[in-house]
Amino acid sequence: MKTFINIILNIVIAFLLGLFLPWWSVMIASFVMGAIIGLKKASSFFVPFLAIALLWVVNAWFLAQPNDFTMTKKIAVLLPLEGNTFLLFLITGVVGGIAAGVAGVFGNQCKQLISGKK
Repeated sequence: MKTFINIILNIVIAFLLGLFLPWWSVMIASFVMGAIIGLKKASSFFVPFLAIALLWVVNAWFLAQPNDFTMTKKIAVLLPLEGNTFLLFLITGVVGGIAAGVAGVFGNQCKQLISGKK
């Protein structure tokens, strides 16, 4: 249940911050959620990773869908992806997920440092 709440709150906070701040606002959301809702070990990385990767992939799809993925296809050709837009969406999610995962671990470590737990 803690994991599900963390995923939902991570997505909501990151989406709201993303309306006003640059791309790195997902790191702020993941750091705050890692500090408030502490997770254990690997889940402190993978839960924010999953939440933000999902958010970025869905957001990229919704932004590209109205123009029939025209710009997405051009970027996928420009990069060495051979025009594969699905792979471009996947890479987008992984990049955001890694940033969020690292921030989530940092938030969790800060919580443990402040509370004195190991």
